Amino acid sequence: MITVVTGGSILDTASMSYLGEGDVVIEDGTIRQVGGTHTGVVDVTVDARGGFVMPGLIDAHVHFRLATMNFARMTSWTEVEFGIVMARLAAETVKRGFTTVRDLGGDLKGLIRSINSGETVGPRILRAGLMLTQTGGHGDTRGGDLAAPCACEMPGTQFGLVCDGVDAVIKGARHVLRDGSDFIKMHVSGGVASPADPIDGVQYTHEEIRAAVTEARHRHTYVAAHAYNPESITMAVESGVESIEHANLIDASAAAAVARHGATIVPTLVTYAAMNDVGPKLGLPRRNLEKNVAILEAGMRSLEIALAASVTLGFGTDLIGETQSYQNRELAIRAEVQSARDVLHSMWNVNARLLRMEGRIGVLAEGAHGDVVVSNVDPLVDIAGFADQATSITHVIQSGRVVRG
Repeated sequence: MITVVTGGSILDTASMSYLGEGDVVIEDGTIRQVGGTHTGVVDVTVDARGGFVMPGLIDAHVHFRLATMNFARMTSWTEVEFGIVMARLAAETVKRGFTTVRDLGGDLKGLIRSINSGETVGPRILRAGLMLTQTGGHGDTRGGDLAAPCACEMPGTQFGLVCDGVDAVIKGARHVLRDGSDFIKMHVSGGVASPADPIDGVQYTHEEIRAAVTEARHRHTYVAAHAYNPESITMAVESGVESIEHANLIDASAAAAVARHGATIVPTLVTYAAMNDVGPKLGLPRRNLEKNVAILEAGMRSLEIALAASVTLGFGTDLIGETQSYQNRELAIRAEVQSARDVLHSMWNVNARLLRMEGRIGVLAEGAHGDVVVSNVDPLVDIAGFADQATSITHVIQSGRVVRG
């Protein structure tokens, strides 16, 4: 099938400048021509005249398995209920323009197969699979009193594996890689949504983290770590972690360590604003809401600290369930501290490298995936207007298939 996006101003994401008006030709899901005028056979034409043509958006931190913020309700869901809600969330995500995402935890095999087979619409997903967490850590969602398990056990939750000690971490890492995960996710600090861990807590040890990093490198991939506070961030990058998620409580020393080790931070600022808006309505516990307020206030400062240390920043959102409609707002929030060019560079260029997909996503070029967004707003000039996706985005094309417009 040949899809042609015709007449729009084509954005070159390498230089963040426009190539002029022309056609983007997608054949069998792959871009075959950028610029000029297509004169051959056409199956689908998208009229982009007067609009701005750019690659599909990339979100490096999503959670489809966290399908509602009502955690108490979610614990009783069946797989059918999960599947129905996750399919809806995936369809809404791609229609907002996000054609590729990196999911940071949970079993998504069925969702990915359904998208790939055409049973449902959704973004291209790279996944961490089940997250690794310590007993009582962020990601240990088990409730009630628990008997102490044997050290050789690897208890499971709906979203992760509870792994204590080097041997258990090795086993957990090998399990998620065997299960087809694209990378490994660990929790090395406390979090907002979990019940038992303080936000400034440090989780795991150098030895445990290094064990996961070794297993990842043996499979030619990497470890991403949920980390908020300076000690956990520093421990993670010194142990070989390549991607730090959130980092809201970072200080100058930790930022310098991230830069020195060449790691990437993926800020996720919009999720705290969204949780503040929606959480009380959905019964998010008071303890969680109080932690969220502290993290929300620290988030903007963390960007300034990271940028002062020349840390590489990716682009993510970390939204849960009902809040995923806030996804595009991250662009506007980031632009309060960074230029529009730098925010878009984080999303298209840094994310493509982080996802190991340079040249295939985040760019309109021959051989790249046929993912295209058409907007009536120039994101280089008005990124806040562009972030209002309901009015700014006119067409979304994924692998040559029109999914919006």
